[in-house]
Amino acid sequence: MLIGTILQGKGAEVETVRPDATVAALLAVLAQKNIGAVVVSEDGSSIAGIVSERDVVRRLHDRGAGVLDSPVSSIMTTEVRTCPPDANVDDLRQTMTTHRIRHVPVVSSGRLAGIVSIGDVVKSSIEALETEKAHLVDYLHR
Repeated sequence: MLIGTILQGKGAEVETVRPDATVAALLAVLAQKNIGAVVVSEDGSSIAGIVSERDVVRRLHDRGAGVLDSPVSSIMTTEVRTCPPDANVDDLRQTMTTHRIRHVPVVSSGRLAGIVSIGDVVKSSIEALETEKAHLVDYLHR
């Protein structure tokens, strides 16, 4: 299965925040949309970084509540792993597991085309296994 197939099912909408947005504003987006990470982007299509709930929690621990007034750029991860829509789900699952990454932006023609979470990847793998199981059971009952 390909990453593009996951995006077809879940949609390609990606929440973004500008690098100069405050961490408090970022938290509002995360809570409002019930998501765990946001792509940091100047224009909504390029990627400057990514920031997750974990990033916020760690910086709150390190710096205290003052971090809430800081810009997102001060806590974001700037080395962002991305994948194309034609990436294999199994390969991405392995990369996400090995590097302990929970969210991967999908990039097509140099532009942000979606985002997948480890939950999306695991869900698609489980669905593929269930389909394979159903085919095998059907084969055995013939």
